[in-house]
Amino acid sequence: MTSDPPARRRQRGPRPVPVPAATGSEAEYGDILAVLGQQLGEKVAHAADPSGRRRLTGVHFEYAADPKAVHDMAGGAGYSLASNWFTQLLAQLAVANSITKSQLCVFLFVAGGQVPGTGITQYTQQEITDGLNKIAAQKGGKMITRSTVNRAVQALCGYNWVEKAGNGRIQINVRLWFQGNSTAQHEVLAEIGERHEYDPESFPYGVGPEGAHQEELDLDFGVKEDLQARKRTG
Repeated sequence: MTSDPPARRRQRGPRPVPVPAATGSEAEYGDILAVLGQQLGEKVAHAADPSGRRRLTGVHFEYAADPKAVHDMAGGAGYSLASNWFTQLLAQLAVANSITKSQLCVFLFVAGGQVPGTGITQYTQQEITDGLNKIAAQKGGKMITRSTVNRAVQALCGYNWVEKAGNGRIQINVRLWFQGNSTAQHEVLAEIGERHEYDPESFPYGVGPEGAHQEELDLDFGVKEDLQARKRTG
């Protein structure tokens, strides 16, 4: 009576790790992982200790989240993006007295009050006046007048920093200052550009003031206005 042949000895060494079938957008990655597992198995099989004491038993992948830090901004009004070139220009113009203090204050106030993603401020000129006078009123100091705010807005429109948008609204030049992401900014730019036929000299592309000139500060805080008495030099 003959004995049964010995059972075929299992081949030692690592085997490819099966990867569950994936669907949709993950199918491509499943194929990559399957090939990678097979290649790893083959490579380690050739390099394994002949005694078989080392075997690849599995391949494990971990995907970590990519955490993003959140801006820490003072106050509860969020933040806006501004052109670095323009912020430096503001400082240079202020030092050279090429813009008035009231123009600078009005622009900064309305730029900080944009409706996110639009470049629009909902302030009326009276609301701008009241907003600028908030701290001055608490201290009992001199305050800016509504007529001064009106002149400042007119000047800012001439510089193409802002544009009247009707119904008491003001459109900020979103190439200078914008609250929102780049997609929203490009959408607003397209709307404005189409409205102005993409004229490079008009809003929002041409940015003034043209040339530097000395200009008397016209805050007129607490003083009755006398337009004939106001002087400009340069």
